[in-house]
Amino acid sequence: MLKQIIIRGRTYTLRADEGDDIEQVAADVDRRMREMSGRAPAFDEYTVALLTAMNLASEIHALRKRLQERVGELDRRAAAIEAVLEASVGRGADS
Repeated sequence: MLKQIIIRGRTYTLRADEGDDIEQVAADVDRRMREMSGRAPAFDEYTVALLTAMNLASEIHALRKRLQERVGELDRRAAAIEAVLEASVGRGADS
């Protein structure tokens, strides 16, 4: 399906799957670009877009890192629970 979005006053037509939140994503990008432009009004549109993309990529990188750390923590907890269960089952078989 094709959807139209507006970023910085320009309309873009994009392909999107049913249920995609492309309009909210576009609104977020537009807001972030306006904020960046407000902080650095001398920058051209390309620079504003590039810096906004860098900020978004930095956020994604930090989220991935936190997710990996959380998954590692959950893996360790699951292994500890598995060890306790195995020990409990093993003791029950000896009785």
